[in-house]
Amino acid sequence: MKSYIIGFVLSVILTAIPFALVMSPMLPKDMTIAIVLVFAIIQILVHLHYFLHLDFTSVQRNNVMAFAFTTMVIVLLVGLSLWIIFSVHREMMAH
Repeated sequence: MKSYIIGFVLSVILTAIPFALVMSPMLPKDMTIAIVLVFAIIQILVHLHYFLHLDFTSVQRNNVMAFAFTTMVIVLLVGLSLWIIFSVHREMMAH
């Protein structure tokens, strides 16, 4: 239960800081986007560790490999789909 509480507190903090940065435009837009992306990546890692209990021990090796493969497939599917959509859009708008 302690792991879930720590994960929840970290998730709230990692959500509140980017939210505050976006709501009070103190920084330039590009820097704000970069900071929000960094916090998003950190929050993904927090969720993987505290809620899904994934780590790099030998016991978790199969789970980590399955997660890495799933992530790779999703990135490829989304990336290649966007590439096809933008290529078709460019070809259709050229005429």
